[in-house]
Amino acid sequence: MRLWTTLPTTVLLAASAARAQDSTSVSSSAPVPTGTSISGDYGGAYRPQVHFSPPLYFMNDPNGMFLDSNGTYHLYYQYNPTGLVAGNQHWGHATTTDLYHWVNQPIAIFPPNNDSQIFSGSAVVDANNTSGFFPNQNNGVVAIYTLNTPTAQVQEIAYSHDGGYTFTRYAENPVINSTSTQFRDPKVIWYEDHWVMVIAYSQDFVIGIYTSPDLKTWSHASNFSHHGLLGLQYECPNLVKMPVEGSDEGMYVLTISINPGAPLGGSITEYFPGTFNGTHFTPVDNAARIADFAKDNYAGQFFSGIPDGDDAVSIAWASNWQYTQDVPTAQEGWRSAMSLPRRNFLRNVTRIGWDLVSLPYDLSPVLGDQLASSADLANSTLTVDYSAVSSNALYFEANVTGASGASAGATFNFTLSSPVSGESLRGGYYFGGDNGFFLDRGRVRGYDNPFFTDKFSTSALLRPDGTWTFAAVVDRSIIEVFVDEGAYSGTATFFATQPLTLLTLASADLPDGAAVSVEVRALKSAWKEEENGQGVVLGNVTAAEGVHDRRDEF
Repeated sequence: MRLWTTLPTTVLLAASAARAQDSTSVSSSAPVPTGTSISGDYGGAYRPQVHFSPPLYFMNDPNGMFLDSNGTYHLYYQYNPTGLVAGNQHWGHATTTDLYHWVNQPIAIFPPNNDSQIFSGSAVVDANNTSGFFPNQNNGVVAIYTLNTPTAQVQEIAYSHDGGYTFTRYAENPVINSTSTQFRDPKVIWYEDHWVMVIAYSQDFVIGIYTSPDLKTWSHASNFSHHGLLGLQYECPNLVKMPVEGSDEGMYVLTISINPGAPLGGSITEYFPGTFNGTHFTPVDNAARIADFAKDNYAGQFFSGIPDGDDAVSIAWASNWQYTQDVPTAQEGWRSAMSLPRRNFLRNVTRIGWDLVSLPYDLSPVLGDQLASSADLANSTLTVDYSAVSSNALYFEANVTGASGASAGATFNFTLSSPVSGESLRGGYYFGGDNGFFLDRGRVRGYDNPFFTDKFSTSALLRPDGTWTFAAVVDRSIIEVFVDEGAYSGTATFFATQPLTLLTLASADLPDGAAVSVEVRALKSAWKEEENGQGVVLGNVTAAEGVHDRRDEF
């Protein structure tokens, strides 16, 4: 990651307040808490209820994601624990067993001094004690991250004897030295008999591949250079093996985040399917493939520890560097959310070739009551009032058959609106012509910024058999859409002046014989049940018992 400032923002957070009340400063004078989780108010009008967001202050890239042997997922993240803009980077930490109900943990990794920051990286379970840090355990965790200093970005490691909750900085850091200020974001995986790191030489447009037997000594193996969209720099690479639909064989995917310089402005992630032999990555072709067709999905990372053959599981940062430090959630004391957890695999799509399919991870832990359904919405309209859904979060889906030969005007569309303010968020698909899908956030009026692009679209070919699917999650201030069983996905934040509480689903001009079925479900708040009597989410309150100041170990 890199810190970017587009527009200044001014918000003062009192050290003891859960929400911002003034607008004269970007940071708090309170010290960075150590050994205790940070409390947060998750009841704000913009605060997502099934997405992860930090308890207070500013968050960006997901880091260090891994699944441990007890079934606990660990998410670390770039975190400024004293301000509402990027800076003072630490590794925040949260855990979950279902990827929706999160427990905020104490800050995990601190910078060693006031002139440095802990930038992005990864974490692995060193089950075989290759590092030598864990002679009496098989669940030791090693974090690999970039230490950003005024003169260089170097790669360091820290190790954890308690399963990833607290870390000790390696005494012989850095494990990869550098004189460059543009060398960052290591992602480490295990390959057969050694560790592999992919890392960005950001402004050289190079992804370096390193190998190591022990996570402490690293050797350069190869480079992947000047592929796809360049933007102005490469960031946050990932290398992951994932399943191929209809095959028992897996394939490797290299993802690269670029910022700035995305086609729609700011930040975006591209990916390259290919082969990997332990030292060299070879893409299947030279095509640039974009992971998300909207504007708020960046720096996605895949969990390590997912069993081989299972769908790869990812989480991305649901924002964009062009405006993330200016969005109005600061009035609630926080900025930025993560995307939904996604399950991912590769599909060979007609005409397009290899495609990264991305779908919501099992929503059952937060899936609520059915609000409406119809098996006969062809050339019809359904309106659903969800004002009584306390979470103000919905899941809805549509399945269409018999759409072959549709006219250029044949469409399925949705509108989420506020009867109070008249604001709306809408999207839709055209079954004829170029098969365009669009998403329009330009009709909500709670935020204005010249870089906050209001409309997005992609062409999603109708299948030869005339079938089409669509699903969406809307969660107060973020929407994620999944078109054609996840072959195309789009993530967009939005900020209305009043809650959107009315959903309209409609189809029109479909040919005779076409069938449209839809379902609308409420989503239950994953945060509400974590609140105390004052409406505050405390996080892991037992963590502070007997814990000393962890900053001493950094």
